[in-house]
Amino acid sequence: MAINLEKGQRTEVKLPRFVVGLGWDTNSSSTGVDFDLDCSVFVLGDNKKILTDDFFIFYNNLKTPDGSVEHTGDNLTGAGDGDDESIKIDLSKIDSKATEICFVVTIHDAENRKQNFGQVRNSFVRIYNPENNEELLKYELEEDFSIETAVEFGRLYKRNGEWKFEAVGVGQKGGLNDYLQKYN
Repeated sequence: MAINLEKGQRTEVKLPRFVVGLGWDTNSSSTGVDFDLDCSVFVLGDNKKILTDDFFIFYNNLKTPDGSVEHTGDNLTGAGDGDDESIKIDLSKIDSKATEICFVVTIHDAENRKQNFGQVRNSFVRIYNPENNEELLKYELEEDFSIETAVEFGRLYKRNGEWKFEAVGVGQKGGLNDYLQKYN
């Protein structure tokens, strides 16, 4: 049975291999331009910085060098039910220097398209077992991010040798660039 998390809640992740699914729906765009939301993953060390550029995962760099994090590909429309983008995680392969994995969703070209997360609804992040599709945890973002163009949905972090998931739900106005500056 899945654990439903609220913002700020944390829970242990016991499986070494799982999938992080992220989903959302967009309102009808009053800007006349379709939405393109993108998931990016930052694999960080103790200093809260990306281990190397190869540990920044997005639609143009789908896999970490150690094979521990793999983006399954860019969904350009977000159409349909369920996960819009998925990230495969294998903690048994992760670089020993990695202590945190952050999951960020951004709106592509948000400024030019005049789009923000206030126009996005039904956003969630979930972790499930790919062997049997059992959902282990889910966090539904319920905030109204009316000016934000990027949101950190959640993060995995390692403490005392155990991996835990935290429901984050924090937005930024500067899109992906804000997170690149924060973690680079």
